[in-house]
Amino acid sequence: MFTMAAVYSYISQYCRILVFLIVAAVHVFCCGASDEGKDVYIVYMGSLLEGEYSTASLHLSVLQQVLGESSATGSHVKSYTRSFNAFAARLSDEEHQIIASRKEVVSVFPSRTLQLQTTRSWDFMGLTETVKRNPTVESDVIVGVIDSGIWPESESFRDSGYGPPPAKWKGTCAGGSNFTCNNKLIGARVYNGTSARDIEGHGTHTASTAAGIKVSGASFFGLAEGKARGGVPSARIAAYKACSEYGCRDQDILAAFDDAIADGVDLITISVGGDSKAFENDSIAIGSFHAMEKGILTVQAAGNNGPSSSTVGSVAPWLLSTAASSIDRKIIDKVVLGNGKTLIGNGISSFTQRKGKKFPMIHGKDASTTSCANPTLARVCSAGCLNSSLVKGKIVVCDWANGWGEAFRAGAVGSITLDNIEKMHGFNYVLPLPTSTLTAHKYGVVKTYVNSTKNPQGNILKSEVTKNSAAPVVASFSSRGPNLVAPDILKPDITAPGIEILASYSPVSPPSGNPKDKRSAKYSIMSGTSMSCPHAAGAAAYVKTFHPDWSPSAIKSALMTTAWPMNATKEAEDEYREGEFAFGAGHVNPVKAIDPGLVYETSKDDYIKMLCSMQLSFFGTCPSENKGSPKDLNYPSMQVRVETGKSFAVEFPRTVTNVGLANSTFVSKVITDSQMNVSVKPSILSFKSLKEKKSFVVIVSGKALPSPKRVSAALVWSDRTHIVRSPIVVYTSFL
Repeated sequence: MFTMAAVYSYISQYCRILVFLIVAAVHVFCCGASDEGKDVYIVYMGSLLEGEYSTASLHLSVLQQVLGESSATGSHVKSYTRSFNAFAARLSDEEHQIIASRKEVVSVFPSRTLQLQTTRSWDFMGLTETVKRNPTVESDVIVGVIDSGIWPESESFRDSGYGPPPAKWKGTCAGGSNFTCNNKLIGARVYNGTSARDIEGHGTHTASTAAGIKVSGASFFGLAEGKARGGVPSARIAAYKACSEYGCRDQDILAAFDDAIADGVDLITISVGGDSKAFENDSIAIGSFHAMEKGILTVQAAGNNGPSSSTVGSVAPWLLSTAASSIDRKIIDKVVLGNGKTLIGNGISSFTQRKGKKFPMIHGKDASTTSCANPTLARVCSAGCLNSSLVKGKIVVCDWANGWGEAFRAGAVGSITLDNIEKMHGFNYVLPLPTSTLTAHKYGVVKTYVNSTKNPQGNILKSEVTKNSAAPVVASFSSRGPNLVAPDILKPDITAPGIEILASYSPVSPPSGNPKDKRSAKYSIMSGTSMSCPHAAGAAAYVKTFHPDWSPSAIKSALMTTAWPMNATKEAEDEYREGEFAFGAGHVNPVKAIDPGLVYETSKDDYIKMLCSMQLSFFGTCPSENKGSPKDLNYPSMQVRVETGKSFAVEFPRTVTNVGLANSTFVSKVITDSQMNVSVKPSILSFKSLKEKKSFVVIVSGKALPSPKRVSAALVWSDRTHIVRSPIVVYTSFL
């Protein structure tokens, strides 16, 4: 109930605010928008306070106390009063420091000029919103996604502005009950249940990455906020649900390929894989071969079994195998200790812990259950080793990166873990509780504090986004070569963004994958070669919109020969498994790929000839006299395994097709290290027409190599307009 005193108080407050705003407007009009020598700062004061008061009046009061009443109105820029408590003001360096020292102020920071952000990965690759496109042709491209299904109601799959499906489409919407397709999501099939609806989130994420429409304001609970979009946002999508929560059966994968090829898709993306298998035992190798026959390129994830060598699972030369690498955006979190120290760690936490609040901290060894087998298991927070009564409401410190799982089960409010799992280095993933994974040194700081303090306390703040200037770097988890099935074919072929990718998600799937995680997200952040695969697929589809008649091998060649050159990770523990075994030809560069100059085309007969040289004939009949080896395949990269301890001399015959300028001359250049010699015959190729073919031979020789060893070079053809680059790898295996 209002009293008259309260009414007069409100009238007085709002009169002051009105005068304040009028004077500020007059000041801007008469005196200019900024005070000389002053910058605009954001003064953040936390959440809105409860009670009957005016937030704008509070802001005015703060400025008046620091700047004086006459200057306060001119300094004020804007108040934020609907969802949180903050204001913007023009301040000198001294003034902002004085305001920052006030008890009621949480932080003061300069207002930077930021650019509109997308899921970031496509901008990082150069495929910006303003890049040249063929929207009519793009709308006729159909991307087939073999995955865990799709969430049809996602904003990324709205069909506003779309016409009917292309006439070539022969598929159907057989997604089950309560599943509706539209002119964007034009088809769906299911092979392991009754509905193509995605309850895992994986298929929705990959489909939207490849071909989702533009969606503004997408974020994971405010993290990585921006405009989400696929590589070919105007393209159509057909979803083939071959995977469930239990995995992806070969029988379902083959059924999906069978349907997708017949339905008339233009490209298939499949973020599925495992250990490498002989081609004849590999459902994806088989399905993708038949897709290639029909002019359909298949893009597959290389696998997440890195960083060990020879872990790449996608090894067939007729498909594009994609490794995963970082982008120039990184997500971090911060651990704030009770002694005031702040440590930057890895973690994706959407949980907002009130700034300044502290929680008790406890090490796993001090919270052990009586049933835990030994103290070591408690230190690492092994399953069943934490006593819920001792950790509830506390932050648990664990000597193992995956200790967060037991901390969550036991009821901890957060966990701090040691970054000691190699394949998890350098990236973050969504967890069901606030968790920060720290390097050994930073983790040591935490343990020292916990062990030396009677009542250790701390907090794990909500994650934030920062710049990653080192990108692109291949992910530690990304599977590496060499190729165990075809040792003379370099795999993976290429790398693309696959770390901390924001894309559409299934709202019924817990974003952390933990069934006790009750959050629901329309967009989520995921990492893996599953994420890089649809990036490469989107890039391939983009190239196809400019060259609808190009073969799968031509598109693949364009992506590989125009890729950004990359260097091996300097801090790699094992040099052998890095370099081309990690990233193939380099990082995909979609815009350059639409005009590659030359392409290495490979026909079905070429693949059969290669298989015959491996004593395999299941895709066709081998000639009675079969010469050559897999290294002779007309592939955009060149690789050979040589015998340990013996000098080597090998030849790579290749043929290129001119797709650049009709009259052009390409000159070869070799970039090599001192461990091998490379020559090219002929070293100059002159073309008089488009689609003209020219052949050459690359001769590589060198002294004996130890075991294991990888040496690399690159062949570059250039006509001063185009740069056509192919990696050359010579290696020995483990004895």
